[in-house]
Amino acid sequence: MARKRRYDSGCAVAHALDLVGERWALLVVRELLLGPKRFTDLLAGLPGAGPDMLTQRLRELTEAQVVRRRRLGPPSASWVYELTPWGGELAPTVLGLARWAARSPGMAYDAPLSVDSVMLSLAALFDRRTAAELNATIVIRVDDQAFRLRIADGELGLTRGDDEQPDAALETDQDSLLALLRTDRDLDPMLADGSLRLTGDRALIERFRQLFPLPQPAGAERGA
Repeated sequence: MARKRRYDSGCAVAHALDLVGERWALLVVRELLLGPKRFTDLLAGLPGAGPDMLTQRLRELTEAQVVRRRRLGPPSASWVYELTPWGGELAPTVLGLARWAARSPGMAYDAPLSVDSVMLSLAALFDRRTAAELNATIVIRVDDQAFRLRIADGELGLTRGDDEQPDAALETDQDSLLALLRTDRDLDPMLADGSLRLTGDRALIERFRQLFPLPQPAGAERGA
């Protein structure tokens, strides 16, 4: 196995890249931001990494104390990987990179995404001004996974898991969710063909889908 390249610099930015700058490392962090995952779940979210590469990156991130491995209690008793508290502090960095890259003229919005990446993009693109005075809990169930979104005081809280009494709930697949959020497609055909199931406040969902506008590409303001 090739020796891991290091900058060996006193610069903190260089040291950060020593820790999470290898290919796939920061994407492993992305996949763990919303909670622990089994190895197979991580592999599903990073299909291009391959099991050997993922094993190597998890080993390096564990040695760096960014990630840790633990065994869940009964009844599952399976092993999972999770971010350490220090590793979790990377969340603003990951979301900041997402916001920055979203303005790239070369950003491929039609390329494949993991479910976690789709949900984290909501946190990255969230428009606080449009969400002003909105106070609501929304559950999104996509591809057999549930996510709870809490909007209050212009802030978005995003966690993995369900809610017994949300103001509205959506059950859909990933492609339909992206269509809902990135296009002006009418809800009625999606509800009619079953690609989207909605319970609760429909008007809330109509407002919700306006909270994540795609940013103007860099250079567009100059007509570049």
